[in-house]
Amino acid sequence: MAMLGKKLNEEIEKVKEKEKREKREKSLFREYFELIAETAVFVFFVMTYVVQAFQIPTGSMEPTLLVGDFLLVNKFIYARPVIPLESVILPCKKIERKDIVVFKYPRDLSKDFVKRVIALEGEKIEIKNKEVYINDKPLEERYKVHNDSQIFQKGNYYQYDDIIRDNYGPVVVPPGHVFVMGDNRDNSLDSRYWSFLPMSYIKGRPWLIYFSYEAEKDAYLKNGVRDKFKKFFRFIFKTRWKRMLKVIF
Repeated sequence: MAMLGKKLNEEIEKVKEKEKREKREKSLFREYFELIAETAVFVFFVMTYVVQAFQIPTGSMEPTLLVGDFLLVNKFIYARPVIPLESVILPCKKIERKDIVVFKYPRDLSKDFVKRVIALEGEKIEIKNKEVYINDKPLEERYKVHNDSQIFQKGNYYQYDDIIRDNYGPVVVPPGHVFVMGDNRDNSLDSRYWSFLPMSYIKGRPWLIYFSYEAEKDAYLKNGVRDKFKKFFRFIFKTRWKRMLKVIF
């Protein structure tokens, strides 16, 4: 009887230990699941309302932003506060001249563009021989570049799109809109060609370059071992390390 009782107690202890182990495993699994779920919700919230990853596909903003720059866009900075407390807690600001903005392209809302704000609502803008005038005063622009020395005049026999590149306006920016241009003035599809940008289309302001890669047209290689090594070394040498974690102004 004593031996039987001892074995019975051992079996009971084993069952209890198994139950404890299963509870610990369930508790650990639940903790991991909750952590993953909370992280996913947080990342979704941040990527939806706070920041957006954006890649520079064209050279219209050179030399400020280069093809292959990967940006984090602050989507909160221009958000309009719903309640007065939001304006105190959240670092929101009004759109100002010379701000770089990411926005929905008015002619195709599925595409995002990035340009610089040049004129605000109610302001008169005019371009004379590549020089920008705001309310009849020349605008100082240290960030812009002109890679084409040729100037298209209104009296010359050129297409309209050629003329407005270098001579435009004067026009007044309507309420609720801004006039945007690329820093690479001779190679930028901007408000000169598709008119004013509704401020409601602006998604945010580029904040940080988190990665930059000097990509080439034939950068996509095959999947062979040799090609993988080529791709790896190309990645190392083509990465613009000095531009990484660069704050955008």
